Amino acid sequence: MQLRSVGGGLIRAAEIVQAAMLGVMFAAFVAQVIFRYFLNLPTGWTSELTVIMWLWMVLWGAAFVVTEDEEIRFDLVSGSVRRGLQRIFAIISGLALLGAYLGSLPAAWDYVSFMSRQSSAYLKIPFSWLFSIYIIFSIAVAIRYIWLIWQALTERRSADPAPEGDAR
Repeated sequence: MQLRSVGGGLIRAAEIVQAAMLGVMFAAFVAQVIFRYFLNLPTGWTSELTVIMWLWMVLWGAAFVVTEDEEIRFDLVSGSVRRGLQRIFAIISGLALLGAYLGSLPAAWDYVSFMSRQSSAYLKIPFSWLFSIYIIFSIAVAIRYIWLIWQALTERRSADPAPEGDAR
């Protein structure tokens, strides 16, 4: 089995997990509307589940679903310089972000471990489980930036291609 097909399968699995979280969030929202407005039985678990799914969806999606080309960037400066300088910008920003994510891991691990003492109000899920997505997110994004730095160092990836007719 080729590495590309395995990677494609993992990406597809991450998208399926993301879609399932969106489905759970939507179902909880619909249940909340039905219980509150039609049955006059306000429920807290639906709000809690919606917030949990939102937290996990945002960080899961940023870590595994959104590609590098789909990220929103403010590249006013880096987009206007030649490709060699764009690579240097990519390496410097990649190293800075890699340091930030890896540097936050010990404190995040301590916090997530500490939060195992408490659980959510309605669903009784330990907060350590709920907040563990940040650890997963940080590791995944750190690996992504290691890969991007490597690509910039070996010239395998340049910044966005120059617009047609632009001879940077």
